[in-house]
Amino acid sequence: MNVPKNLKYTRDHEWILVEDDIVTIGITDHAQGELGDIIFIELPEEGDTFEKGESIGTIEAVKTVADLFTPVSGEIIEINEDLEDASEKINNDAFGEGWIVKIKLSTSSELDELLTAEEYEKVIG
Repeated sequence: MNVPKNLKYTRDHEWILVEDDIVTIGITDHAQGELGDIIFIELPEEGDTFEKGESIGTIEAVKTVADLFTPVSGEIIEINEDLEDASEKINNDAFGEGWIVKIKLSTSSELDELLTAEEYEKVIG
């Protein structure tokens, strides 16, 4: 199971890349493996604002439909539009081309609540 050390993680199996006050969010390799083949993703609109823990979209896979929750509060500044026509990129490259959204962080202290790679590895066993 791929768990890049340079990222932060949530117990809901999302990864977070922090670059100053911009965070890129996707789902982990573990999550996409559990979901199975992803066939559709519903994304928020650029400019939408969310509070930590709110649903920002859904991921539909062969096995199930899952909500995607934001691990931080802020404004959506970019969505991965490629996923609208090629949601399988999440299965093929969860930590690269399969990124989902970029958020301009509004509360930096929320980053302290995220897991390190080592902590996340313990969660997934």
